[in-house]
Amino acid sequence: MAKDKKEKKNAEVEEVKAEEVTEEVTEEPGQEEAADERDAKIESLEKELAAQKDKYMRLAAEYDNYRKRTANEKLSIYDDATGKAVTELLPVADSVRMALENLKDADAEIIKGVELIQTQLGRSFEKLKITGYGAVGDTFDPQLHNAISMVDSDELESGQIAAVFQTGYKIGDKIIRHAMVQVVN
Repeated sequence: MAKDKKEKKNAEVEEVKAEEVTEEVTEEPGQEEAADERDAKIESLEKELAAQKDKYMRLAAEYDNYRKRTANEKLSIYDDATGKAVTELLPVADSVRMALENLKDADAEIIKGVELIQTQLGRSFEKLKITGYGAVGDTFDPQLHNAISMVDSDELESGQIAAVFQTGYKIGDKIIRHAMVQVVN
C-alpha cells in the first residue's frame, strides 16, 4: 500500500507538471491581442521617427542651401559694387595709358611720374581683383571683345586681335567693360 500511495503521489505530481507545461504553452487570448497592440504601436512609433528624421534632414539641407546662397549673394553684391566704382576709374586708367603712349619726347621725370601713376592704378586694381584683358595677338572672343573694325595682316592669323583701342576689364568671370579691338580678317 505504501508503494501504491507513492506511485499515486508520483502520478499526481507528473499530472500537475504536465498541466503547468500546457498552461505555459497555451497563451491566453488577451496576451496575444496585447502583443499585437504592442507590435502595432512599435511600428507606428518607428514610422513617426522616420518621418521626423526625414523632416530634420530636409530642414538641415534647406539651411545649408540658404547659407550657400547668402554667401554667394554677398560675393555678388561686393563684385557689383566694386565693378560700379571701378567703372568710374577706368577713364582715368585709359587717360594715363594714352598719356604714356604720347609722351615719347617728354622729359624723363614727367614720364617717370606718369608711369608711377599707372603702377599705382595697377596695384589698386590687383587689390580689388580686377584684371585687364585684350592684347595684340590674342584670339578674338565676341563675349569678351567688341570688334570695331577688321584689317588684313600678314603677321597675324585670322581671328586674332591686331590692335587694342580700349582695354577690357573684369572681376573674376564678370565683365566690367568689354575690350574694343581691331580683328584680323
